[in-house]
Amino acid sequence: MSETQDKSTPETQTASPDSPAGAPGTPDAPVVKPIIRAAAAKRANASVIGMIIALVVSVAAFLPIVLMNPSPKTDGYRPNVNVSAVAQNAAGVAGFTPVAPGTGDTFSANYARWESGTANGVPTWEVGYLTPKESFIGLVQTARANPTWLLQQTKNAPVTGSRKAGGLDWELRDAGKGEKSMVLTHKGTTVVLTGTAQLDEFAVLADAVVKSLESNPAATVSPSATPSP
Repeated sequence: MSETQDKSTPETQTASPDSPAGAPGTPDAPVVKPIIRAAAAKRANASVIGMIIALVVSVAAFLPIVLMNPSPKTDGYRPNVNVSAVAQNAAGVAGFTPVAPGTGDTFSANYARWESGTANGVPTWEVGYLTPKESFIGLVQTARANPTWLLQQTKNAPVTGSRKAGGLDWELRDAGKGEKSMVLTHKGTTVVLTGTAQLDEFAVLADAVVKSLESNPAATVSPSATPSP
């Protein structure tokens, strides 16, 4: 055996610094496993337990406050509108006494106002009502109704019949798309009820409207009710 062959034997070969780990002739690097001392592990566990205890204490402290202050159970905000008072204020410029239906606590008014009619030439008394079944009926009254105005108020709905309320026949207009209208002309004014409520609720409000109309004097055309040109 030559001297050259003797130097190339596996026992005498060394790994190159650039050789990848695990390559032939390269020893594997030892696997190092982290060791957590018992004292350190105990401290870590104690920190976690401490946070859990603090969270439980915080919840226990705030829970009685939440239970003593439950969220209010309401049906939503309903403004306190005095329809009669607003109607009396509007009577001086309306030329008639605006209706103030007496519905007790069953219907809730959410607005009452006098509109001068500057845009369309038809001054109106307007009241909005929330019904006991949480629907809506809008009341509009005027002494200057005309066919165009009436079509606008009833959303161009066709006349589909009549309904008796308060001892009078109201014209029923219904387009079959949710909203409907009841129209009455009596004692010099026209009253239009329009909304999404059922006809039984329309009838209740219409009956109260007739009672209010009968208790008021007939309408007279007042110059103050005519909008300025």
